[in-house]
Amino acid sequence: MPHTLLLIDDNAIQAATRQTILKRAGYFVIAVLSPERALEQLRHNDYPDTIELVITDHIMPGMNGAEFVTRLREFAPEVPVLVISGLAEAEDEYSALGVDFRMKPLLPQNLIATVQTLIESRTSARI
Repeated sequence: MPHTLLLIDDNAIQAATRQTILKRAGYFVIAVLSPERALEQLRHNDYPDTIELVITDHIMPGMNGAEFVTRLREFAPEVPVLVISGLAEAEDEYSALGVDFRMKPLLPQNLIATVQTLIESRTSARI
């Protein structure tokens, strides 16, 4: 069974590109364009399988990545989160939120390697 990832990005083209890269690497990727909708679905467990990693953009309309992660942590503190942003200064907003922060552009092999590391560290923590 492939690992299930949740990808949140209001840019449909970037979301589709990352989704394709990760699917080719063997992951099951659910792409959501709205952080509010993703939170609602996570809170109600509306996904077909357990989400093992959340990947989110930083700048999105309505709610930025830091606000999303803060609200996610209220009910899912253990889910690993990867934040991808073009703003280096945004990293400060995540310092207390326990996320992995990467700068855009994130090359496909770096995206896959980061996801692999985060999934493996979560899996080994459960053993």
